[in-house]
Amino acid sequence: MQKAPLLTLIPHTHSHHTSPHTRTAMMTTSHMNGYVTETDGGGGSVGGTDFLEEVVQRHREMAVDCPSELGARTLPVRRSAQLERIRQQQEDRRRREEEGRSRQELDLSSSMRLKKLSQNPKVGIDNPTFEQMEGPGGSIGGLQILTAPPNLLELEDLLMSLKQVQHSLNDSQSQEDMELVLQLVQKSDFQKAFNIHNAVAHYMNRPSPPYPLTDHAQSLAQEVEVMMHNSSQKEGLELSTLLKTPHMQALMMAHDSVAEQEMQLEPLVPSVNQSETLTQWGGETVKIVRLEKAKDIPLGATVRNDMDSVVISRIVKGGAAEHSGLLHEGDEILEINGVEIRGRDVNEVFDILADMHGVLTFVLIPSAQIKPPPIKETVMHVKAHFDYDPSDDPYVPCRELGLCFQKGDILHIISQDDPNWWQAYRDGDEDNQPLAGLVPGKSFQQQREAMKQTIEEDKELDCIPYVSSFSADFDNEEVLTYEEMALYHQPANRKRPIALIGPPNCGQNELRQRLLSSEPDRFAGAVPHTTRSRRDIEVNGRDYHFVSRQAFEMDSAAGKFIESGEFEKNLYGTSTDSVRQVINTGKICLLCVHTQSLKVLRSSDLKPYIIFIAPPSQERLRALLAKDNKNPKPEELRDIIEKAREMEQNYGHLFDAAIVNTDLDKAYQELLRLINKLDTEPQWVPSSWLR
Repeated sequence: MQKAPLLTLIPHTHSHHTSPHTRTAMMTTSHMNGYVTETDGGGGSVGGTDFLEEVVQRHREMAVDCPSELGARTLPVRRSAQLERIRQQQEDRRRREEEGRSRQELDLSSSMRLKKLSQNPKVGIDNPTFEQMEGPGGSIGGLQILTAPPNLLELEDLLMSLKQVQHSLNDSQSQEDMELVLQLVQKSDFQKAFNIHNAVAHYMNRPSPPYPLTDHAQSLAQEVEVMMHNSSQKEGLELSTLLKTPHMQALMMAHDSVAEQEMQLEPLVPSVNQSETLTQWGGETVKIVRLEKAKDIPLGATVRNDMDSVVISRIVKGGAAEHSGLLHEGDEILEINGVEIRGRDVNEVFDILADMHGVLTFVLIPSAQIKPPPIKETVMHVKAHFDYDPSDDPYVPCRELGLCFQKGDILHIISQDDPNWWQAYRDGDEDNQPLAGLVPGKSFQQQREAMKQTIEEDKELDCIPYVSSFSADFDNEEVLTYEEMALYHQPANRKRPIALIGPPNCGQNELRQRLLSSEPDRFAGAVPHTTRSRRDIEVNGRDYHFVSRQAFEMDSAAGKFIESGEFEKNLYGTSTDSVRQVINTGKICLLCVHTQSLKVLRSSDLKPYIIFIAPPSQERLRALLAKDNKNPKPEELRDIIEKAREMEQNYGHLFDAAIVNTDLDKAYQELLRLINKLDTEPQWVPSSWLR
């Protein structure tokens, strides 16, 4: 079977109507060439799978007019039609405004009426009572028709033109006809109608107000306020204070309210071709919905089978269905453009809608569900702590709508209406992808990862509520899903510490030392603590902080050390206070830390920027080490590469950037570029750091 280009399928929430055997069969539901098939899994359900069985229902959904898989890592660089329409409308309005200004600058002597007005301008209401017209330019109901819009013909100009035409005519019949026209123009009723026409035309041709660029000014202002709060510059602090004032916040709220209506009414909804009507059809109360589906804007709705009915399951953000507001979850589709839908499989509906564009007429039975009043959802920004590929997920409601992402990607969550499947955009994809994609909700992902680990260990789910599949030195109770993020721009006088991490012999120590040597006024290391005795050439506070073993152990128990260890019966460690001392001097603190130290470092108030130094290929790594007169064995090289893989797998969600050290000079330049970028660009950091 050939896959049609428009629809896809998804599970729906009616698990309370399904038997355990039916739910078991659901778990083997599969996609074949874009179509949905269900196979009987046979047997009872696997222990601990009740939660997923409730999520994966008997029926699948099919996404109407899904343009392509949203999970593609490489997307075509093009603007969506919605943004193109906004841009085109803004250009049209700017052009009209410029034309209006140019017309106003024309020589006033081209019209006798305009010349008089320029000598004696009057505007507004002259007399609140009704007056009779006193010749051209009098009042209509008290409104003085004194100024005419640009390029509108004035009454005196019209009379003058008609008289010139009359004088140029040779035959008497034509002159008599023109005389009748002149008499008509001089009548009071005609002059009133003529002035009303000019007044209305002036109103219709006036420049439009600027089109809003966003309806999220309030949230943008909050982000700017947070970034400017820690600014060392006077202007930044003043801006932060201004944005926090009640008047400014009220202004932003009012702006967003008006902008939301403007953006819904003008660029998104083709009102001429959209309507909703209630009527009777086959003895049932139905609504007839007309909406326009352009080829470049998907409809953005999913459907499912419920017995012999075809029901709308989901409205996807960014599609024509959401913009119109006329289709709702739970509506049953009876007809589309005269084609009967009831009794058809969703795959058939897929094929029917495959080539439909333009105005679509839906005959629907409205959903019986009580629709809560629409609320304006705030966008949540999260960092993904796991890789996700919808093509490998048997539980995703719709593979075509599933959003592929990798560990470390920033996702903008725009809808959490379905707690199991959020709607989101990947950072940077908003302009390229018209439809939002589906990603697992946090709670759903946590529970199925815990269940997966439980099944692997052949234990009951209620014995181990949340188990991580990561290494033993990681927090076993943490299941990695998402971390809420916010933009942060480091203050000029409070630099973020740079933490380099990587396997041994990958160059992180050499890179750190090169930075310290090349720019000592910019970079510094934290002074470590030790319990060993001070040597004669050493200075306390410069080389080490020399402390007693008892004091060291007390500080360690209090969590004051980022990392610590013992060497030749002496304790050594790097404290958060030592790092903070470097930051207070205005320098950038450089650290080389172990993976076990990352959690302590990130839970402090230091806001570290963590860079992973990864090894190159085995042959390239051998060549790099040979430059340092090292000749490692093949198994040692493999151990380094395997250690790097384990570090990335277990801790990669904590990395802000990664550098593959194929050449030390190139790695150094890339490291400098990343550090310099912290001064010029805001970075995503955990939102908990800014609270």
